[in-house]
Amino acid sequence: MSTRARVRAPELVGKGGWLNTGGKQYTLAELRGRIVILDFWTFCCINCLHVLDELRELEEKHRDTVVIIGVHSPKFVHEAEHQAVVDAVERYEVHHPVLDDPELATWKQYAVRAWPTLVVIDPEGYVVAQHAGEGHAHAIGTLVGELEAEHAAKGTLRRGDGPYVAPEPVATDLRFPGKALVLPGGNFLVSDSTRHQLVELEPDGETVVRRIGSGERGFGPEGFSEPQGLALLPGGKVVVADTVNHALRVYDPETGEIETVAGTGRQWWQGSATSGPAREVDLSSPWDVAWFAGKVWIAMAGVHQLWTYDPAEGTVGVAAGTTNEGLVDGPAAEAWFAQPSGLAATEDRLWVADSETSALRYVERDAGNADGFVVRTAVGTGLFDFGHRDGEAGQALLQHPLGVTALPDGSVAVCDTYNHALRRFDPATGQVTTLATDLREPSDAVVVGDDIVVVESARHRLTRLRLPEEAVRVESVAHRTQRAATEVAPGKLLLDVVFQAPSGQKLDTRYGPSTRLLVSATPPELLADGAGTGTDLSRELVLADGVTEGVLHVSAMAASCDDDPSNEYPACHVHQQDWGVPVLVTADGTPRLPLVLAGMDQ
Repeated sequence: MSTRARVRAPELVGKGGWLNTGGKQYTLAELRGRIVILDFWTFCCINCLHVLDELRELEEKHRDTVVIIGVHSPKFVHEAEHQAVVDAVERYEVHHPVLDDPELATWKQYAVRAWPTLVVIDPEGYVVAQHAGEGHAHAIGTLVGELEAEHAAKGTLRRGDGPYVAPEPVATDLRFPGKALVLPGGNFLVSDSTRHQLVELEPDGETVVRRIGSGERGFGPEGFSEPQGLALLPGGKVVVADTVNHALRVYDPETGEIETVAGTGRQWWQGSATSGPAREVDLSSPWDVAWFAGKVWIAMAGVHQLWTYDPAEGTVGVAAGTTNEGLVDGPAAEAWFAQPSGLAATEDRLWVADSETSALRYVERDAGNADGFVVRTAVGTGLFDFGHRDGEAGQALLQHPLGVTALPDGSVAVCDTYNHALRRFDPATGQVTTLATDLREPSDAVVVGDDIVVVESARHRLTRLRLPEEAVRVESVAHRTQRAATEVAPGKLLLDVVFQAPSGQKLDTRYGPSTRLLVSATPPELLADGAGTGTDLSRELVLADGVTEGVLHVSAMAASCDDDPSNEYPACHVHQQDWGVPVLVTADGTPRLPLVLAGMDQ
């Protein structure tokens, strides 16, 4: 066995303390003898949620030797609230200890640069691997097997029960509901996301009529997995965004039948088909759905795109977005989104709650192309600016909105989720106002007569409000994502994306280059040279004179396959990650920027 690079693991520190441990606070010394996997995550991040699901099988298989610890490292201000982390741990069924690190202390100690990042610590307390992004569960599983054998032989492996202590369950009719709609008969249908069900409620929004689905995570005829968006189809059936099953389901309220109409149950990866027969094309975390322009539009949060499903043709395909994460307007095929999570259709526009850019955006017909669409932004500026500010839309701020609702007067209501508020944008005046506050993580809303019914996700209920005639006055607050900027030298900067094929694998070069690197910047003027797409994971960038700070956006992908000469069709694995790296140009800055996709930076 080859010798691994090893670095002593820094201590785990988090001002918010530990969750899922029965109140016990842990140190790494107390975990000596176990293989520890640190999962640096934040609950707004769809890629982090994907990794939680990737790790479930590994966690169960190696429960007596492996301890997974989620290190919650917030991006948004709301995510630094301890109760919000407690809620997220329950909402996403995190069944391992979580360290709440609101000040990013442990993040900094481990030199983490991206959500999600996984760090593997051996039983003697040394870091032996680091992986950023998704698609690493197979590689980590192989490494865990090697570490078990190595340390069992050395006598340094300790088996037994882990530190996880499940919290006490709480009895409520709904548990972290996601979206809602009004059925033709006047009842509400709600996606009860954490309980993997749909729930029909009477018009009072409280009395349960029936539950749809087994309540167990699954993809069978009666199973959902964290369902979210709901939309009525012509004819009265309901299309459901079955988020963690990466599928669309159709529910018939008349018969109670559930049918899968799009998706395979597998997550879409780079290189997968982007159009075709709906049951044969992979999807990625569809978060909301809406009927617009004769099709079901899908907020495909997992790949930062909008897709469509055509029930008449039985097909799906990309409608807008490139899979690059950010805020770029223009023709639909060239636009960038960032985790679109809410949709609302009017006759001529599809409104989009673009959560990671804290933006309200819309899709409309392209005047210069009758068959095309164009994407525009009403509120929001990018990935790192957010807050609660009313007034003219160009300077207004939201914080991670998950829902949008068309109002009768032509304006739109925005569920401003991390501000716990209901906001309003009026296209006629270009003004943003606040309709209501003190709503705990609102994620959707529906209009019922003169009222608006809000899904208060973190209060586990529907809340009915009278549509106010006057706005609520709120003190303005503006924030930027708080991550220390990397000081870089002026002029030439060597960007190194570190990727070492996991043990037992090699780069897949059978059909051409197996790696891809995309680089851009905010502002674009930060880069004099080096922007664009290529296949080499190392690239020389040239920083422009006169631009002293900004953000480098780096997207990397690598494909590796099992190194088994006897197998004509080896299993292959895709590793991918997006980084947004704040940089500050200084005379004493580093001339090299390493980003670890998989392995260790030597």
